[in-house]
Amino acid sequence: MAEGEVPGGRVHAFISGRVQGVGFRFFVQRAASEAGVTGWVRNRWDGQVEAVAEGEPGSLARFTAALRKGSPGSFVSDVDLEWGDEQGEFEAFEIRATV
Repeated sequence: MAEGEVPGGRVHAFISGRVQGVGFRFFVQRAASEAGVTGWVRNRWDGQVEAVAEGEPGSLARFTAALRKGSPGSFVSDVDLEWGDEQGEFEAFEIRATV
């Protein structure tokens, strides 16, 4: 797979760094809206932020690029992406409770 190529219609992301307490989930929700993807984002007790998004390949590429860049005030040290097939289970992009 070429760099920047998006393999599927669904991505499960785990974002590490200074990503909690800096408005990162709201940034991710806005990035999802701008990219045109659906899904969710939440904080994790281990300090990571977790997100699932579905959409067209170009939309997912824009969304994952935003995750890597991060929000003002955040510092993204790593983004682990797991790709899969779109399941069509989301109607919007929401912020979920911490797990």
